[in-house]
Amino acid sequence: MDHKFKLPTEQVELPSKGLLYPEDSPLATGTIEMKYMTAKEEDILTNQNYIENGTVIDKLLKSLIVTEGVDYDSILIGDKNAIMMAARVLSYGKDYEIKVLGEVQTVDLSALENKEVDYSLFKKGENDFTFKLPHTDNTVTIKILTHKDEELIDREIKGNKKINKNSSTITTSRLKYIITSINDSRDKKDIREFVDNYCLAKDARAIREFYSSISPDVDMVYYKEGREEAADIPIGIGFFWPDAAV
Repeated sequence: MDHKFKLPTEQVELPSKGLLYPEDSPLATGTIEMKYMTAKEEDILTNQNYIENGTVIDKLLKSLIVTEGVDYDSILIGDKNAIMMAARVLSYGKDYEIKVLGEVQTVDLSALENKEVDYSLFKKGENDFTFKLPHTDNTVTIKILTHKDEELIDREIKGNKKINKNSSTITTSRLKYIITSINDSRDKKDIREFVDNYCLAKDARAIREFYSSISPDVDMVYYKEGREEAADIPIGIGFFWPDAAV
């Protein structure tokens, strides 16, 4: 006898509101459908190979996404963070214990809000922003990074480290992927040459600040009651393994 089983799902709102995706992308709706975690996903979370090679969270999220036709590589980092938050809440509940200022605190993950960004700067279907560098006459366009971009950046940084173990190219490698054109040239060689040899540190900082101001994301900040200072919420081992120690 053929049985059909139904799984509960939820619609998750994306911080980008879908504005930066091509119109033919299912993510352009601004939401994504996810299922609740099953025993299959718990197998993923306990897979030692996935844990050791750092792919366990991505394997999990890919398994939980129900929306058809989603290109996981194209998901913006902030949207991916929102999906990860939703996965944790749907799977293990909203309460997440963290250590802040030496004390264990319980964060309500369902209460986290999105960062404030100026959506008026967004052009529907275009992940492209023009920015005039404040300390030189150069103009760049930049994009909000995707999951694939982050993978490529990580690979490049590790590759540079293999060539020179004392090298640290975190800043320049990220800029080479964030910047999509320099003075109207979209040639990757021109962009890399600019970043490596001509980008002033003050302009690099300005690019990072502008990027942060337009990057839709979950505001991963915790305010303890009675205190004004904020603490970043760390994604520790207790996030998807709540039975582990804080």
